[in-house]
Amino acid sequence: YEYISKRNVKDFQHCRSKRTPASAAVYQIFMGVALVFVSANFLWLDYAKDLYGRITKSWKVDAATALTESKKKSKKSEDNEEESEIEVKEEKKKKDRPGFRDRKIIEYENRIRAYSTPDKIFRYFATLRVYTEQGESEIFMTPEDFLRSLTPGVKQPEGLGLDQYKKVEIKADAFHVPGKLEIDVQTADANKTVLTPNKESIFYKLGASGLIGFSEYMFLLTILSASKRHFEIAFRMFDLNGDGNVDHEEFDKVQTIIRSQTSVGLRHRDHSNTGNCYKFFGSALSTYFFGPNLDRKLTIEKFLEFQKQLQTEILTLEFQRKNPNAEGFIREVDFADLLLTYAGLSEKKHIKMLKRVKKIFKNSRGISLDDYLLFFHFLNDINDVDTALTFYHIAGASIDPATLKHVAKTVAHLDLSDHVIDVVFTLFDENLDGQLSNREFVAVMKERLHRGLEKPKDTGFVKLMDSVWKCARLKKPVLLDV
Repeated sequence: YEYISKRNVKDFQHCRSKRTPASAAVYQIFMGVALVFVSANFLWLDYAKDLYGRITKSWKVDAATALTESKKKSKKSEDNEEESEIEVKEEKKKKDRPGFRDRKIIEYENRIRAYSTPDKIFRYFATLRVYTEQGESEIFMTPEDFLRSLTPGVKQPEGLGLDQYKKVEIKADAFHVPGKLEIDVQTADANKTVLTPNKESIFYKLGASGLIGFSEYMFLLTILSASKRHFEIAFRMFDLNGDGNVDHEEFDKVQTIIRSQTSVGLRHRDHSNTGNCYKFFGSALSTYFFGPNLDRKLTIEKFLEFQKQLQTEILTLEFQRKNPNAEGFIREVDFADLLLTYAGLSEKKHIKMLKRVKKIFKNSRGISLDDYLLFFHFLNDINDVDTALTFYHIAGASIDPATLKHVAKTVAHLDLSDHVIDVVFTLFDENLDGQLSNREFVAVMKERLHRGLEKPKDTGFVKLMDSVWKCARLKKPVLLDV
């Protein structure tokens, strides 16, 4: 028998596959189109329902407001005004909030304030280069520039920085004509809001223009760095005849010694290439204190009055920077922010303390300029206040608002308002138990009084290496003692 074997193998090797029937292709296309159409209908149905709900809701709201319009018209207008004010404030805050680039610039400028020499700080924050008809020029600060050079977190205007200034051309006698240079400066800043002191300001006693040169800048920093007590002692030391007055030579010794004891003075070096050399004689200050011929004498009372007036002027400029309302009040949170300006706290803790004040004093009356100045004059006696609060703490007595008010009246002879004391307690009372954390309060207030000028102007690395070298030189290896 002969067997014939057959193998039923389909699509062996590279045989061409059968085509899909035309009916199946038509069916698949039909189902795809139908699926797309149905899904689109569902989307349009949802959109139509949502649109219908919005329209009916607006009709209902319009009908309800039409029925109650006569009763709630006044209330609605007030609410709208409040909402618009809140929106404007929030928009302004968003605009004022610095971006990434601005934050990095502010951090860089804070390092300049903390670690740079007075010469570099002056050249960075000064904004005016004044040219005379002879082509000579000199760099000047405005009072606002001087305040900005002291205040951390305040950014220098765009286009101005180290050795970048606005040019102002004047006549040779413009410095001696009251208001002449001021008009030129305001013309240069026509599109910018400028904190301008009044005509009785201490800055106008430095010169008719109210501008600050490098010599005046160094002297003002010395006055702000040293305490009233230091100047009283120095005056008595150099008052050789005991009449309570000093002449220009004796005063030069006084301010030289005081400056050499401050952190600012220790960092200063005269730079002839930049023209920033300290020269007290021949400056506007020497003329103000001793007359044009330097033949008058200066009393300690007149000098301390000058120091007090300078502090008041700077505090007033700080107050104006917070944009007081029409009644002359700033918000409690702005007052608290001014207290913490030089504290050196972490950003997280700083924000936490301000939020506590903002939450409690949300719709309060605010802080007036008089209360603000009174509190900072109270800080002039912060060392005596620290001693008094320490006595209370050692005795086991709690430091409540009444105690702080009593200490202010007894030690500083000032009557602080209850509202200011409440704000201070809220700021430094972490657990809100009505008790003051006097150690942190005093530490922050001391930094606020001296505006951070007493801090060492270095990172501490040099002192660390010097200490390591001394220890290595004095100590012998242990193996040598055997």
